[in-house]
Amino acid sequence: MRIFDPHIHMTSRTTDDYERMAAAGVRAVVEPAFWMGQPRTSVASFVDYFDSLIGWEPFRAGQFGVRHHATIALNPKEANDRRCRPVLDLLPRYLDKDAVVAVGEIGYDSMTPEEDEAFAAQLALAVAHDLPALVHTPHRDKARGVERTLAVVAESGIGAGRVVVDHLNEVTVKLVRDTGCWLGFSIYPDTKMTALRMVELLREYGTERMLVNSAADWGRSDPLLTRATGEAMLAAGFGDDDVDRVLWRNPVEFYGQSGRLDVSDVEDPAAVDPQTGNSILRGGS
Repeated sequence: MRIFDPHIHMTSRTTDDYERMAAAGVRAVVEPAFWMGQPRTSVASFVDYFDSLIGWEPFRAGQFGVRHHATIALNPKEANDRRCRPVLDLLPRYLDKDAVVAVGEIGYDSMTPEEDEAFAAQLALAVAHDLPALVHTPHRDKARGVERTLAVVAESGIGAGRVVVDHLNEVTVKLVRDTGCWLGFSIYPDTKMTALRMVELLREYGTERMLVNSAADWGRSDPLLTRATGEAMLAAGFGDDDVDRVLWRNPVEFYGQSGRLDVSDVEDPAAVDPQTGNSILRGGS
């Protein structure tokens, strides 16, 4: 089983996670820029963070045979902090980087006017830079948030097929299904979606434009739940081709629209010999 996790926050994970993921079949990941758990106080902190997403993190992933790409954006939560708004002026510098395959995460957290402005501005950047967009939907009042999201996407002029609306569930999937947008689902131990619930949605709606991710972050999450979803699909009677489509070909197709996705010659983790000891190789040393 080959796996491409299209939304996972590896900055919050250990090198042990990379090793376990590679052993489970994860060959590629996309890491979206997101809120780090506490307020950032200056644009400079975003510079360091974005630099790590396109430099250090791909290097770290490569030690275990995992191909790493990123999406870059001002996330919805921090769009409400006036100290962070100048990040919007910084984004074009990063959206031109080869390792960046989409604008994201963008969208809504609390559905404020500030979030409206940041969302629209970043969809415009996606159009200008010919990149897909990864859209975060709010954890509260999700149905209204998804409806509002779809309205802003429609107004932006970006092609619906170049947008993934993420963190969907049984209530919101119908809202997105017929728009032409891609549908993203985050599999979590306690919240969002479970592997078994995901299987039922795949039974009902099919595998077209469906993206399954672990979105693993600082909270209680599991970077192997993409694998668990594939196994649940097989146990429910889906074929190997169905699993490969959902866990590999769909994310390759979506992010491939950037023209920058590189999953050619992804190494077999068995061929990778990460440095032993209490650390990994330091980039540039």
